[in-house]
Amino acid sequence: MKTLRDVKIGDTVKVVRLHGEGAVKRRIMDMGLTRGVEVYVRKVAPLGDPVEITVRGYELSIRKADAEMVEVE
Repeated sequence: MKTLRDVKIGDTVKVVRLHGEGAVKRRIMDMGLTRGVEVYVRKVAPLGDPVEITVRGYELSIRKADAEMVEVE
């Protein structure tokens, strides 16, 4: 299983599935990360947290813990 945290800078991936429960999963979906959407990884902070991505035409910073809940291909 490959997650959003494992993606290299400059790669574009497609969201396959969201893991997590309740409010955490809802918050990720509210940010635009839903099944089938394409995500471009723009930057990763020096210590790896947060990850800056482009999704649905806007930039978004997401924590490593949240990025691990997004399964991609």
